[in-house]
Amino acid sequence: MKKTNATRILDKHKIPYELIAYQYDKNNLNVEKIASDNQLELHEIYKTLVVEGDKTGIVVALVPGNKTLSLKKLAIVTGNKKMTLLSIDKLQKQTGYIRGGCSPIGMKKDFLIIGDYSILELDRIYINAGTRGLLLATSHKVLGKIIDISYSLITQ
Repeated sequence: MKKTNATRILDKHKIPYELIAYQYDKNNLNVEKIASDNQLELHEIYKTLVVEGDKTGIVVALVPGNKTLSLKKLAIVTGNKKMTLLSIDKLQKQTGYIRGGCSPIGMKKDFLIIGDYSILELDRIYINAGTRGLLLATSHKVLGKIIDISYSLITQ
């Protein structure tokens, strides 16, 4: 399987992980479909959402597949008044990743990363491996060794 920035970083640090390939459908990026097709629990798949705050700039949010990001809660946690999803045309330039293939590991820059607190309740999570059609399975404890991540209630 092709290496990504995220998997190269995990390999470099000798961090264990598992890769799960899935059928990428550009017309249906629905995480429910990915979970169903791969017999995974929806609440264990974490979406990597990149948002922009009026005060802090770019913030990365990790949100479970069964919940929705609350921009209001994220704004409060990060000290912003207003937050919006980063536009697709800015995503690759800022993170090095494209829509549908964005991983919190191996971004071009070190951004503030906030994971929904629910991640702390799980032994195993699935995040994007840095390319479309590939998930990476690991634990939040391992993830915290590689990226600087904080946890808060950021979903509704």
